[in-house]
Amino acid sequence: MIVLIQQGEFLLFALLLFALILSLTFHEFGHAFVAKLYGDPTAERAGRLTLNPLAHIDLMGLAMVVLVGFGYAKPVPTDPRNFRSKRADLWVAAAGPAMNLLLAAIAWNFFLGMRMAGVEYFAEPGPQTFFVVLVQVNLLLMVFNLIPLGPLDGHYILPHFLPAGAARTYREYNQRFGVYALLALILLAVLGVPVFGYVMSMAASLVPYITFV
Repeated sequence: MIVLIQQGEFLLFALLLFALILSLTFHEFGHAFVAKLYGDPTAERAGRLTLNPLAHIDLMGLAMVVLVGFGYAKPVPTDPRNFRSKRADLWVAAAGPAMNLLLAAIAWNFFLGMRMAGVEYFAEPGPQTFFVVLVQVNLLLMVFNLIPLGPLDGHYILPHFLPAGAARTYREYNQRFGVYALLALILLAVLGVPVFGYVMSMAASLVPYITFV
């Protein structure tokens, strides 16, 4: 993102930053909301059951996004002992990416609907750029967080679809090596290796499936 400032693309940088903060906020709120539904008030007590970005954004994580293109928000705290279901961790983890998918679908169809209705404002370059960026950021966050490595949401989800033995082995190896594997992928991407090209392509390919108007 810092390249946009160096190239003088200040408006695009501001739109991308706003879209990212909004998307991360909804993502983390999704985790907190579903955790509360399954009986765990930990996130709510920590002030995370809110759409206030200040409760979710980590300044260092946001700075990393600006400087190197990858970052993070504050993890939502949970206490599995409070969960009322053995699969609660699956649904809590899936809630973040699901919230990004929902936000992308609503934003995209609202934008298309306004254009089809002939609202001139949505035909202008500024609004069009914002909605396209917002949709792309949310779909990218969804797909990226489903990667089953390190602390990403996917590492809570995958074991529920594996046989018991394979799930135990996966959890053990991810606990020992998952963070290092994820950091290695990010480092390669920062160095210019297109390791996340498939992630971006997959995110872009989802747009037709969330188009309903």
